[in-house]
Amino acid sequence: MTAAGVFYPPGADTAEERLQYYATQFPIVEVDATYYALPQRRMSELWVDRTPPDFMFDVKAHALMTGQPSEVRRLPKPLREALPDDLRGKTRIYARDLPVELYDAIWELFLDGLEPLRTTGQLGSVLLQYPRWFFPTSESRDAILEARDRLGAVASAVEFRNGSWFNERNRERTLRFLSDNGIPFVMVDGPQGMRSSVPPIVAVTSPDLAVVRFHGRRTETWEARNIPTVERFRYLYDPAELDEWVPRIRDAAREAAETHVLMNNCYANYAATNAREVARMLLEEVRTRADADEREPAQEVRSS
Repeated sequence: MTAAGVFYPPGADTAEERLQYYATQFPIVEVDATYYALPQRRMSELWVDRTPPDFMFDVKAHALMTGQPSEVRRLPKPLREALPDDLRGKTRIYARDLPVELYDAIWELFLDGLEPLRTTGQLGSVLLQYPRWFFPTSESRDAILEARDRLGAVASAVEFRNGSWFNERNRERTLRFLSDNGIPFVMVDGPQGMRSSVPPIVAVTSPDLAVVRFHGRRTETWEARNIPTVERFRYLYDPAELDEWVPRIRDAAREAAETHVLMNNCYANYAATNAREVARMLLEEVRTRADADEREPAQEVRSS
């Protein structure tokens, strides 16, 4: 995306210039770097300084916060040094390996790093993306509630990567669980036909926030091993595929105070291109409906 002529204009060569330009094109960005490395407060302060006050950041939870492995070398030095001897020499670790005090420290450092965004009102939500081996069990539901409680006043949203949460037996229970606890369900568009596939369900489980994420439909790479992330999500939606989601997003937006639509088809300018396209489609939808309302007879407008 940073290659010449792909998305950024000539002269936007630094991280500061790129973010400033991006914020003139879109009202929100998803930060995925926090999945790999804990955020630092200074970086969040710079994000605030470089964007308008109404620009929003949705931030992905660190891997250890959602039961996924983290590379030891990516942890802050004080955490690495505090690891027990049997963990310090490992390449990757899981949260279940950590002493309680170090697991608590992961959450504390994560929230501290995002505090500048929270205090300025620019932190949209924390994405809790659970892995394929996170099954619909009581323990899993308890883990979601624990994560929600640890985040406190910071909004969260939950994305599943295992289709069994929405099979015939579990679908209603899953959505009811999220609704009863006011946790936003992340609606997804992604490859179908695999165990990790979640159907494109439209469901708003919180009155505060609805989230839609587009992962592309590149089936052959979705569960492939040892391929770059950018290749897994290398997919450019055609207009007809995006158009399928216009009424779904419209319906979701009627039920939630905010609706975030995020493109995760992260290859070159694919995400930016499709984001602009779906934004245009949604705007046309609004204008078409507004024109129709103006043409309705006055008595019908009063009765609606």
